[in-house]
Amino acid sequence: MRRSDREITDYNKMLEIAKECDCLRLGLLDDNEVYIVPLNFGLEDSNGKLVMYCHGALEGRKIELINRNGKASFEMDRKHELVEGHNACSYSYKYQSIMGTAAVEIVENSEEKAHGLSVLMSHYSDNFLGEFQKEMLDSVSVIKIIADKWSCKEH
Repeated sequence: MRRSDREITDYNKMLEIAKECDCLRLGLLDDNEVYIVPLNFGLEDSNGKLVMYCHGALEGRKIELINRNGKASFEMDRKHELVEGHNACSYSYKYQSIMGTAAVEIVENSEEKAHGLSVLMSHYSDNFLGEFQKEMLDSVSVIKIIADKWSCKEH
């Protein structure tokens, strides 16, 4: 990271910032092209490891690339605010951002699918009951993203 003065290294603070984000951008390699897709997500700490869950259709480019490669990059950000200045060079922008690399897989086990969807739903709603019908689980893919390396930056 070029601006180490803006880096956040406290794991709990990093998790706190990640929990406040509302969109995860997943970057997947498709031969010589990078495919980036914005996703709803949920996250949890699993024995000191950041694990995120997303959902999607059962087939398509995203699913194909996950199955082909099993690796991804991810990014999320929040707290955007323009800081005006007297001239163009004195303007700035406040933010918090998270970037990382991860192992990514499609969850096949129904129990883990339900867990992943519960994590995702809980990220957006305190009123979620946590129940999924078998038909619902069978009609959706659940994507598990396990961060290998990730960093957090704030300005």
